[in-house]
Amino acid sequence: MYYQLLFINNIHFLLIKNILLDMTINNPIFIFALITFIWFIPGILVRRINELKQIKKTQKRQSDAIKKLYPNPKDSSN
Repeated sequence: MYYQLLFINNIHFLLIKNILLDMTINNPIFIFALITFIWFIPGILVRRINELKQIKKTQKRQSDAIKKLYPNPKDSSN
């Protein structure tokens, strides 16, 4: 009895799995959206990383320029 119930649940699961696969993999709009998502996400991540590097570079360049304009006094006790 338990085996028959398990077998029926297994068949039901396989049927649902096949239906979901048919609804997703064979759906051209879903595949288009998935490929688009996979295509653009790495580009967005690389762009953000490069923007952060550029901001850090600009801040370092600005701080170096300010240090050149206002040098620290070496020995101000004289």
